[in-house]
Amino acid sequence: MSNLKHLAQSLGLSITTVSRALDGYSDVAPATRERVRAAARALNYRPNSAARSLRRRRAETVAVTLPLEPGRFGPPLFLNMLAACGQRLAEEGLDLMLLPATSRGGEMETYRRLVDGGRTDAVIVVRTRLEDERVAFLKERGIPFITHGRTARPEEHAFIDGDGEAGFHAAARLLLASGHRRIAHIAAPQELTFAHLRREGWRKALEEAGCVAMLEYTARPDEAGGYEGARWLLQQSSPPTALLCATDSMAIGALRALKEEGLVAGRDIALIGHDNLPAAAFTDPPLSTMEIAAPDVGRQLAEMLIALLGGRDSRELQTILPVRQVPRTTHGPVN
Repeated sequence: MSNLKHLAQSLGLSITTVSRALDGYSDVAPATRERVRAAARALNYRPNSAARSLRRRRAETVAVTLPLEPGRFGPPLFLNMLAACGQRLAEEGLDLMLLPATSRGGEMETYRRLVDGGRTDAVIVVRTRLEDERVAFLKERGIPFITHGRTARPEEHAFIDGDGEAGFHAAARLLLASGHRRIAHIAAPQELTFAHLRREGWRKALEEAGCVAMLEYTARPDEAGGYEGARWLLQQSSPPTALLCATDSMAIGALRALKEEGLVAGRDIALIGHDNLPAAAFTDPPLSTMEIAAPDVGRQLAEMLIALLGGRDSRELQTILPVRQVPRTTHGPVN
């Protein structure tokens, strides 16, 4: 493996990509395969026959860890996206392996077991953090990976993400144009990149409009967190006239809190979420939200990972997709 590692380092490629190029896999670009073989000849590299046999018997898997949520496996948004991603990977003979993550420490142990044990060829990282130890670990180990979401240094890795900052800026401006000035934000934990960017969009729109009071509450990005945040905000001496929630799940929880106070979203108070979950169209009243304005994000994620395995530079595989508003009933004007 040390010779293979040296060859990979000399080419600036991952060990997995070099291995697949030497073994003739079709997902590696012809130019990359030839470059690897030429470098192997120049370095007089001779693959160990036993190790090569073991590589050919590998499971050919792409791993992704998903957080456990109360009573369910991972946020619904990721499950829907990864279903499409898995279908595309399967066309290339790659299996998508989903693993539960009960805590950050447990997740890192899973990463070490998978990567150091040679049990996966590539990794998809979801729900990225601004300072993400998973990204640092994968870069150190030289394992191909792509993230759904960015980090504080997105230029250093392949990623696909929605422009949540622009989406929340636009949503806040929509509420401002409807007469709202006390627009509160129910935020997700700010270590999460998506939460940080969405809060920035809300904050900048209110600053531009000259709004001094910025009501906000940070909670878990699920229904319980949204319920908790809405309850707290409604108890303030000057409660908000609009709620902008970091996720649809939080907005659905907020809807319950509003009903308990005898308030109707869209009539007495405005409410907007993000993700356009299928359930959002069937809440009472139907939830105004936003979503990434691109079809088949999961398939795009798979295509980018396949390209990465084929030797593409990660700096060429960085995509920020626009976010579009999905207005329904709950974003009405100030009462």
